[in-house]
Amino acid sequence: MSDLLDDGPFFHGTAAALQPGELLRAGFSSNYRPEITMNHIYFTALRDGAGLAAELAAELGSGDSEPHVYLVEPTGEFENDPNVTDKKFPGNPTRSYRSRHPLRVVEEAHDWTRLTPEALQTWRDTLAAMRENGRGEIIN
Repeated sequence: MSDLLDDGPFFHGTAAALQPGELLRAGFSSNYRPEITMNHIYFTALRDGAGLAAELAAELGSGDSEPHVYLVEPTGEFENDPNVTDKKFPGNPTRSYRSRHPLRVVEEAHDWTRLTPEALQTWRDTLAAMRENGRGEIIN
């Protein structure tokens, strides 16, 4: 299935400081809904999309987290992320994917666009509103 989806390159945004060769795996708490253990690891072919995920992970994490974007390679099959594709939006405009298989970190990417303080506040407000009105469902 995944050979038809996208050729990449692929990126993953996180607050974790990682080294090349390390593996990112499913089975950890969601950055957006910490009470949910994720069954998949998520990634995108859009560097700035991973940047957004990194910013939110750092923002929602504990302590003084810093956002990181990594160039990654899937180690197994992957699928379109139903949280941002046909189950919620038509197609896959965000080029977002998920896998039950690990992602291998190739290197850290530094040329992604940081959010402005205003944009970050808008995302904080949006995520808070989604949690309050129950719209923050994650298709896991």
